[in-house]
Amino acid sequence: MKYAIVGTGSRHGMFRDAVTRDFADGNELVGLCDINDKRLALSAGRVPPREGNGIATYLAHEFATMLDEQKPDTVICTVPDYLHHDYAVAAMRAGCDVMTEKPMTIDLAKLKAILDAQAETGRKVAVTFNYRYTPARTQLKDILMSGAIGEVTAVNFSWFLDREHGADYFRRWHRYKNQSGGLLVHKSTHHFDLVNWWLGGTPTSVTARGRRAFYTPETAAARGLSGHGPRCLDCPVGDRCDLRLDLAHHAKLKELFLDAEDADGYLRDRCLFDEDITIEDTMQVQASYDTGATLNYTLSAYSPWEGLEIKFYGTKGELTHRHVEVHGIFAGKRDKAEGSESMTTTLYIAGEKPRQLEVWSGAGDHGGADPVMLAHLFDADIGEDKYGRSSSHIDGAWSILTGIAANASIAKGGETVHIDRMLADHGIDNLPRKRWVTGPATR
Repeated sequence: MKYAIVGTGSRHGMFRDAVTRDFADGNELVGLCDINDKRLALSAGRVPPREGNGIATYLAHEFATMLDEQKPDTVICTVPDYLHHDYAVAAMRAGCDVMTEKPMTIDLAKLKAILDAQAETGRKVAVTFNYRYTPARTQLKDILMSGAIGEVTAVNFSWFLDREHGADYFRRWHRYKNQSGGLLVHKSTHHFDLVNWWLGGTPTSVTARGRRAFYTPETAAARGLSGHGPRCLDCPVGDRCDLRLDLAHHAKLKELFLDAEDADGYLRDRCLFDEDITIEDTMQVQASYDTGATLNYTLSAYSPWEGLEIKFYGTKGELTHRHVEVHGIFAGKRDKAEGSESMTTTLYIAGEKPRQLEVWSGAGDHGGADPVMLAHLFDADIGEDKYGRSSSHIDGAWSILTGIAANASIAKGGETVHIDRMLADHGIDNLPRKRWVTGPATR
């Protein structure tokens, strides 16, 4: 299988290394494409030695040339979210399948373009939802599939981003909603996809509220940071800011962005208190599903700790999962949680004492998710997955629709948005509702 990658920022390396190292048998990376020639050269230099002249590289305006010359079977899109549809549509129309980072895209017009191109060409689109493959999240699916808590009637789901991880979204291109869809699309797509997959259904209506409460000019003033500069690198008050990002002393970010910024002008360390930021940092969403279940969802991007809490309410009992990823940031360092105490899962069946379950675990990034996902993506002999974790354009679409509807609700002061009506209003009539695997399973 021949692959090409468009977008050589920080996330693409996982896919590059999977194709060229971990799953090189039967797979080949035939091209890299990016707007920045320095990042292209950096990535090409990390491809294992091969016969010939090395890996072929192309600038962004040469994408069509890459497809014509290299003829990849699949194009992997790891460009900024608002550009996914451009490359996905072009790749499909050139006869390629597509694999894309989440979110598949950020708004309804771009979603329609992808769905229409897929319908016209019949090409495959896979969205890489690694959270489905985290052993602990797969275990929740396994328990729900077993029927242990009966029919799921409601879900409470809270995700907490700390003041290092959460802050970073307000420094990068993600800080503009027209580029990322806001955190309810860029980040929460993972979470809404999990809920779709766990419940085996899709959302029907969404109500939301959200605002930028912390990453604001007012917060900067309250912290004594008035007069801050446009970026951290040479900020006149940077020595007083505990949220400052020092690119010069972060090896990976330095080579990817600081050393390469003269090639495209992209600044990786913009001030997170700028007035022109257009995304929210505090969001709450209520959603109804075609299964009859309801969801209450909260995302905070300035929490003192990082992790998640989720509770499933069922007709036979309750299932609770809590993951503390980072205890907090102390003296400028993140205190990352380790061991069994960082993750707990409790099963409470009516008439029985609650049971603390041994949480499934694995090695590798994202709680052991990435190695499992990559095997399913690139190992042709992996076999059938009883949990149905692979994802298509249909999964990708339904994962973003909750966030897109939530953004619309926020813009309308909390008005309820009905998904079918929203799709019809934008001429999207080729997206079926999907039912995920929900039958009994054992590990």
